[in-house]
Amino acid sequence: MNAFDRDKISKAGEPAILHYGDGEFAVMKPGAFVLCAVTGQKIPLEALRYWNPIAQEAYAGPEQALMRWQALNPKA
Repeated sequence: MNAFDRDKISKAGEPAILHYGDGEFAVMKPGAFVLCAVTGQKIPLEALRYWNPIAQEAYAGPEQALMRWQALNPKA
């Protein structure tokens, strides 16, 4: 997320749709949260720190990001 996207965050309780890039994300549809691809946990956009720009997925924390990376890269 960059400075221009901060005003697109809605507190309406709806999920946001994001485009995940390297080091930042763009808000495609305003919302208050995204869902973790591993646990299904709601992640407030302000707390989102982990995502995969290739898989376009968000993760609740480093443990979930590692679990998903291992699942996507079984021979690594």
